[in-house]
Amino acid sequence: MSPPSDTREQFRPPEHPTEHFLMTTVVGSYPKPTWLNRAKDLAEDDDHDFDDGDLGEALDDAARTITDEHVRAGLDVVVDGEMRRNEMVEYFAHRIDGYEFNGPVKVWGHNYFDKPSVVEAVGYDEPWLVDEFAFTTGVATGPVKVPITGPYTLASWSFNEHYDSEAEVAYELADLVNEEVRRLVEAGARYIQIDEPALATTPGDHAIVGECLEHIADGVPEDVRLGLHVCYGDYSRIYPEILDMPVDEYDLELANGEYDQLEVFTEPEFTKDLALGVVDVHTGEVETVEEIKDNITRGFEVVPPERLTVSPDCGMKLLPREIAARKMENMVQAAREVEAELDAGEIDVGFAGE
Repeated sequence: MSPPSDTREQFRPPEHPTEHFLMTTVVGSYPKPTWLNRAKDLAEDDDHDFDDGDLGEALDDAARTITDEHVRAGLDVVVDGEMRRNEMVEYFAHRIDGYEFNGPVKVWGHNYFDKPSVVEAVGYDEPWLVDEFAFTTGVATGPVKVPITGPYTLASWSFNEHYDSEAEVAYELADLVNEEVRRLVEAGARYIQIDEPALATTPGDHAIVGECLEHIADGVPEDVRLGLHVCYGDYSRIYPEILDMPVDEYDLELANGEYDQLEVFTEPEFTKDLALGVVDVHTGEVETVEEIKDNITRGFEVVPPERLTVSPDCGMKLLPREIAARKMENMVQAAREVEAELDAGEIDVGFAGE
């Protein structure tokens, strides 16, 4: 199994007030300002003189606004809330050669998804996220994380009309993701998160995801932090096998299950960094600072403080924006208080690896 990561310290703020450092960040998506949705409607309405240039300006303004909101909340590593993205598969499929769209399909209840089809060999034409990263870096006052939808999810949530198997699609896409990661690294990115929500629903395919990650990590410098976000599911079906995957950090959705699966990661020892979900993005109730502090300390049952990242459970885009902001603010405050209590020796850390 891979040794613990040493990529974390580069994200410590220069004047961090405590010896202990619990890195705070968000998973990725965040509620869009209501005016951005209106701007998109105007851009699609031929009766209004609102063109692509105007929409681009609105997208810049939204990315600037949300990045600043993350900075003001005190997050150590920010994202732009994925303001330029619509859905996590659709956004990338529009930018990958070999995909086409044939209209929305019903996925559950009355919900529809514009599910793309792979109709020919996939290919990489131009960067997907480099401009987004450069803009966010120019707005932020600290480090920026880049979330990318992983190749397994891109394959699993698409129709395959060209390759012999879904796994083959995933491996081909993994090479494209590797190309994008390399471009991002050249642009200065040092924290890249691969999002694989499909793994939670099809845990038997963890070996495919592992092979995809081998493709993605190929040639990536050792100082680049690679994370993997996996949404809520039966984690016992992918652990401990995931420890062999070439990533530094696992971002896991555990708060919404009240940490009922935390014990899964105590045997054998969890040897990677843990990005622990400490606020539930599926409820509009804002957790108190004390509640979040209790959640943070649950993470010490799995990893020591120097390997714990503090994060929401998942993307926050479905929450009211005011609620999302308050959750972030309380989360950061809780992390800072736990750090101070760790420095003072007021918290007994007894993780499974001791």
